[in-house]
Amino acid sequence: MAKITFITHDGKSHEVEAENGSTVMEAAIKNSIPGIVAECGGACACATCHVYVDGDWLTKTGGPEVMEEDMLDFAYEVESNSRLSCQLTISDELDGLTIRVPEKQA
Repeated sequence: MAKITFITHDGKSHEVEAENGSTVMEAAIKNSIPGIVAECGGACACATCHVYVDGDWLTKTGGPEVMEEDMLDFAYEVESNSRLSCQLTISDELDGLTIRVPEKQA
């Protein structure tokens, strides 16, 4: 299990526990995190689970693969730390991860 902190666009913090092997998107949906829509259910076929990975975690989460980069083209306000939460797999290494949720999704 890993603890993840989601910070919504209004500054509210939501700390959740997530099972190893699940995704950040699944943890968000399971815990009703506002702002994560996940219309495609985690198939990397939309951009409605767009998040910002806190800078300290970028080396541990790595960068997006080509398919994810293509989907990020449809997201609003993409930044260098943008990821699709369906592509971030939970592991012990991500315990303490901080994720920021954008104001709106694609």
